[in-house]
Amino acid sequence: MRLKSSVLITVLASIALIIVSCAPPCPDLGKNAPDFTLQNTEGKSINLSDFKGKTVILNFWATWCGPCQYETPFFQAVYNERANKGAVILAIDIKESSATVKSFAANKGISFPILLDTEAKVAQKYCLPNVLPITIFINAEGIIKARKVGAFKSQAELESMLDSL
Repeated sequence: MRLKSSVLITVLASIALIIVSCAPPCPDLGKNAPDFTLQNTEGKSINLSDFKGKTVILNFWATWCGPCQYETPFFQAVYNERANKGAVILAIDIKESSATVKSFAANKGISFPILLDTEAKVAQKYCLPNVLPITIFINAEGIIKARKVGAFKSQAELESMLDSL
């Protein structure tokens, strides 16, 4: 009986190791940002690779998230000031409908692109914890340069992190 248990444990451990080793690695700072395609709130497909050569801010959020709501005006102000200078903000809403996100964006006056990660597949690709908001900064070469978990406390904090790229 002990031999059967040992064999079973060994087999299960081997299977778990194979599954873990086959999973795509989490993108670390200094590594290439994984490309993805998501639809915006109008149904148009947007690829991260479309923005190669530009600084990209990925902001993972949701309309129900209080800290996300708090920092939204900071992202809008940065977008207003820097969109024509090559900075791109892609707000990636997690697991909500287009109608919910469009209504929120209209009420808050958001004009930067919002993408819908309705199944959280991009969030999984970036190995994000179950916390929102999370912001990832990608330089013009497509390299992840910074990551922030939690809301920005001010527009100045957001700008400072962007300027550090």
